[in-house]
Amino acid sequence: MSTKPDKVGAVLVLGAGIAGIQASLDLAESGYYVYLVDKTPAIGGTMPMLDKTFPTNDCSMCILSPKLVDCGRHLNVNTITNAEVLDIQGDPGNFKVTINKKARFVDPDKCTGCGSCAEECPVKVPDDFNQGLSPRKAIYKLYAQAYPNAYAIDPTKCLKIKKPKACGKCLKVCQAEAINHEMQDETVQIDVGSVILCPGFEKFDAGQLAYYGYGKHPNVLTSLEFERILSASGPFGGHIQRPSDAKEPQKIAWIQCVGSRNCRIENGYCSSVCCMYAIKEAVIAKEHSHYPLDTAIFFMDMRTYGKDFEKYYDRAKLENGVRFIRSRVYDITEADDGSGNCRIRYSNEDGTISYEDFDLVVLSLGLEPNPEIVELAGKLGLDLNKFNFCEPAALTGVGTNKPGIYVAGAFSGPRDIPETVMQASAAAAASAANLASVRGSLTKVKEYPAEKDVAGEIVRAGVFICHCGINIGSVVNVPEVVAYAKTLPGVAFADEKMYACSQDTSAQIKEAIEQYGLNRIIVASCSPRTHEPMFQETLREAGLNANLFEMANIRDQCSWVHMHEPEKATAKAKDLVKMAVYKAALLEPIASVSLDMNHDALVIGGGVAGMTAATNLSQQGYQVCLVEKTTALGGITNSLRFGMRGEDLPQFVGELIDQVNNDANIKVYTGVEITDVHGFVGNFESTLSNGEVIKHGVTIIATGAEEYKPTEYLYGQNDSVMTLLELEGLMAVKDSKVTGAKNVVFIQCVGSRDAERPYCSRICCTKSVKQALKVKELNPDANVFILYRDIRTYGFYEEMYREARNKGVIFIRYAVENKPVVEAGANGAKVTVTDHVLGVPVEIDADVVGLAAAIVADRDTNGKLSQFYKVPLNQEGFFLEAHMKLRPVDFGTDGVFMCGLSHGPKNLEENIAQAKAAVGRACTVLAKQSISVEGKSAFVNEKKCAGCGDCEAVCPAKAVQVDETKKVAVVNEALCKGCGACASTCRCGAINVKGCTNQQIMAMINAL
Repeated sequence: MSTKPDKVGAVLVLGAGIAGIQASLDLAESGYYVYLVDKTPAIGGTMPMLDKTFPTNDCSMCILSPKLVDCGRHLNVNTITNAEVLDIQGDPGNFKVTINKKARFVDPDKCTGCGSCAEECPVKVPDDFNQGLSPRKAIYKLYAQAYPNAYAIDPTKCLKIKKPKACGKCLKVCQAEAINHEMQDETVQIDVGSVILCPGFEKFDAGQLAYYGYGKHPNVLTSLEFERILSASGPFGGHIQRPSDAKEPQKIAWIQCVGSRNCRIENGYCSSVCCMYAIKEAVIAKEHSHYPLDTAIFFMDMRTYGKDFEKYYDRAKLENGVRFIRSRVYDITEADDGSGNCRIRYSNEDGTISYEDFDLVVLSLGLEPNPEIVELAGKLGLDLNKFNFCEPAALTGVGTNKPGIYVAGAFSGPRDIPETVMQASAAAAASAANLASVRGSLTKVKEYPAEKDVAGEIVRAGVFICHCGINIGSVVNVPEVVAYAKTLPGVAFADEKMYACSQDTSAQIKEAIEQYGLNRIIVASCSPRTHEPMFQETLREAGLNANLFEMANIRDQCSWVHMHEPEKATAKAKDLVKMAVYKAALLEPIASVSLDMNHDALVIGGGVAGMTAATNLSQQGYQVCLVEKTTALGGITNSLRFGMRGEDLPQFVGELIDQVNNDANIKVYTGVEITDVHGFVGNFESTLSNGEVIKHGVTIIATGAEEYKPTEYLYGQNDSVMTLLELEGLMAVKDSKVTGAKNVVFIQCVGSRDAERPYCSRICCTKSVKQALKVKELNPDANVFILYRDIRTYGFYEEMYREARNKGVIFIRYAVENKPVVEAGANGAKVTVTDHVLGVPVEIDADVVGLAAAIVADRDTNGKLSQFYKVPLNQEGFFLEAHMKLRPVDFGTDGVFMCGLSHGPKNLEENIAQAKAAVGRACTVLAKQSISVEGKSAFVNEKKCAGCGDCEAVCPAKAVQVDETKKVAVVNEALCKGCGACASTCRCGAINVKGCTNQQIMAMINAL
């Protein structure tokens, strides 16, 4: 009798871009073994090609590099590059995957990444990573910081592979004997419990649209080509020039929607990211330019719908001087003056034709699915939409029609980095929920060498100065800073690194520690906020205490802020390095504190996001307390009737509530709120308004948001004027007010994109279009008008916009300085708006006026929780994530996570995905048997302490208390966050913070 095979505690992650990396790390930290497979020779995907990321303008590689290193050094992530998945067979919990590992012709375990082979190789080919703007050799490393830090051979270009006796120069110079031209492809099979597909995207081939002149006019570039021009590691070192003649451009134009919103080529969807990356490129180009650079963006609708995107757009217009030209571009030709410039012919909104010449034109390319993955999806029987993107199962965020197979990132639709990262964590959580019974069954435990005792040793510091390509090196004279560092007391070794955050530099630091007997390490590079943990891990691997490390930020504080003053920037960098060296001399090992882990979770907020988080946590085997301040679960979704894709939301919410209420692992509290919080990650104690105290290890905040109640457009004064939620309720019951209406008007951006709320509420345009179609369905003869500023039907919602136009919905754009006017009418309301084409007022006698009201934060609830859990809010009252790009559901406070509308406006599908993402991140904590607290806590000199209690009064973490018996302050090291508020308050100088003592601070000051 056959038995069903047990589940396998491993997961296949297909695609090693940022989605694949994030999913892999989350799973590996949650107790699962991961096979990370990518078709290229190195992980990273598209993100390493980018210069900066919007809306923070962070260096793309700077924020990605630590994750590359983490992925490379993690024992439970098996990275398989240069490989493709051929087939997947089996059932959820037990899949058999066939992988073709293509010959690399270089052994990654032997290769040191020295580059001698590439120097000797005689064959030059266009570098695909640099978009063909520069050459590479037939043997190459994909990019400088690549993992694996190993070269690969292009077999189609290598002379020796084509003719064995023809070359072989690389063999002669490879001291590691890593090259093998006879290496063969290998087919392997692996067993996994679930599969996550995150293969990324392909850029649209601009050559398909001949009227843009790409491939014909040398000064028409793609957006990714321009990213490489901007990049410090790009073909021109970040210097802006035309590839055709090296001329510095005076005027650059961006053309939007190239390969998107175009039904003629069957790409009718919006690619979602193009507006923002064009703005970013225009802003960064101005920053790179040492002269007044004219930048212009030609667009139809500006779709800056994400968190803080609208502010970025406003700054680009008002502060950076980027021009925005609402238009339709007809063609691009070469100017007839012999300059090689590009002439753009376009129509304005009023139908007039204009021409303008530019030195460079950048085509903002749309995103397309990878054809190879489309083929694999066909083999697997996955549902794809009409554009060949994966069709996620409704209201799952990351599910597919095949149980056990999940999707994340751009394969399920064009999306930006934060959404991609959210989906990756969500897919990790969904995978883990199915494999909870085998968590930890295949994972390995990392063992560190015994920590060296440096007590009593003479200080021997190692200083590593980073070029960061040209981010630092183009401004700061790095060799000069290195030479200076060598003269400082206690410095036994100093060196410069092109990229200090790369895998090979990590290895070199460990080698230097061993070779030179280093017992303090200083790295002068970028921000410790993103990189310090990575370098501290390197010290642990070398046998040093992680706290014998100091970092100087010479990127943010020198090269970026003094980019036009290289001499002063270099002098300042020397000072910062000197200060770091003097402080490092006084650093002492700090022991971390290990505490028992409470494996229960608290979810605050009983809307769809909160309930989704609770059920996923329960499926992973954790006990959950779900707290909702109102008397019923469901949140704002209780007011919704129709999903964006026509889902029956009352049924969905009802079933979800039943699932929560019937789950033995979930304890539901309604009608209560959090009134007090004590503790820290792994050991929180939250008090409810009913007096009950909940002990838990992690917290997920899912408090939702509210619909803005308008004070404009006669809302509350005229029965014909209502919000979209109120209108949806009438449509659900087929109220005669709607079914009998002759004219229905929707007004967009009510309470959004203004001085008080300078953000886009993201879903309003799509919601209005959806309701307009519903009105047409209920009342085909009704005239429906949508009055808008920009239609932001991003992604596949563009299809809905097109359907509305085809069915006769009339769209009239209004200017922010000339908003529609609503007045009381005889039988409803009279709406007056100025037509954007004709330029004349249009009066509409409306039976119904639907206001697309803003999504606003619950400031009262969020404000309280912000204080209780020590987590920040942005100026609009939404919770502020630890890092907008790569930690979109984390807080800076360990063990606390966010999801749903409390984070910012988003649709229901996105809320569900983010809820699972929060669980995915929370489980990286819950999976641990104990919690290790860093140890950089305050400590008290009892001989100096007067027991005054000032430290206790100012401590935000409630980590200090005065012992009433001894009359001295006592610090709870587990609670202490090392913020230093107590130390700065203490008049006796009795309290200090480990790793940042008064003595160390004074040493830094006295060094100057």
